[in-house]
Amino acid sequence: MQTLIFDTTKKQAILLNGARSSSTVIESFNDVSTVKVNVAHYEVMQKIGEESDWQDRSAIPVMRVPISNTNMIILK
Repeated sequence: MQTLIFDTTKKQAILLNGARSSSTVIESFNDVSTVKVNVAHYEVMQKIGEESDWQDRSAIPVMRVPISNTNMIILK
């Protein structure tokens, strides 16, 4: 089991190789606009472009993780 943590305030997504309390970071992304929930996977969307116009920047998928073995935690 792995854990995906999406912090909506910091706009950050972190993928851990187990539970939050005792695991290591596999991947980490900044400037994450959202994490989409699809049929079989979570899709991390990252903003691209200049930092000054965050609202107008495009988002691209940067990681997909299977829902079947991933817990997702959303922090505000």
